Amino acid sequence: MLTSAESVGTSGAPESGPPTPTTRSAAGIYGLIVAASVIAVVGSDMPSLPLAVAVIVTLIIYWLAEEYAALIEHTSSGHLPNWAHIRRALMAKWPLVSASFLPLATLLVARLLGAQPVTAAHIALVLIVALLMVHGWRAGTAAGLRGFTHVGMTLLAGGFGILMIVLKGALPSLH
Repeated sequence: MLTSAESVGTSGAPESGPPTPTTRSAAGIYGLIVAASVIAVVGSDMPSLPLAVAVIVTLIIYWLAEEYAALIEHTSSGHLPNWAHIRRALMAKWPLVSASFLPLATLLVARLLGAQPVTAAHIALVLIVALLMVHGWRAGTAAGLRGFTHVGMTLLAGGFGILMIVLKGALPSLH
């Protein structure tokens, strides 16, 4: 996953050109994991609509904080990026927020169809695992991986979501 330093570059100069697919994919993976974390922690205690709002608000805060940290790093090297650079950087990381839209829509539709809040949260978490695996598969393909290594990359990505499901299951027993 790319860090703020990598999104800004190490020279302190603004990056040029459009955001890379790698930046967008890394932001999407991070967004899915943060969304899964929020759903896992409070998905059993909140009604679905407030849960969806909590996920979106949390992701927007993370998105803005990530770019603020990149801006601070940028300015610490004596360069203040222009608005065009800031806008490009924000758009490159927007998948951090938008990656949650499909799982949250699924959560809300499941609830509208009569699923209990806990069940709807689990459905959203299972979808997040699937989406993480798609990201892992695409990353492996982009890296030219084949065979076991490619499958391993895919399973590792899905494993992050599975850990959130395990966390959700373990939390009630920790009270």
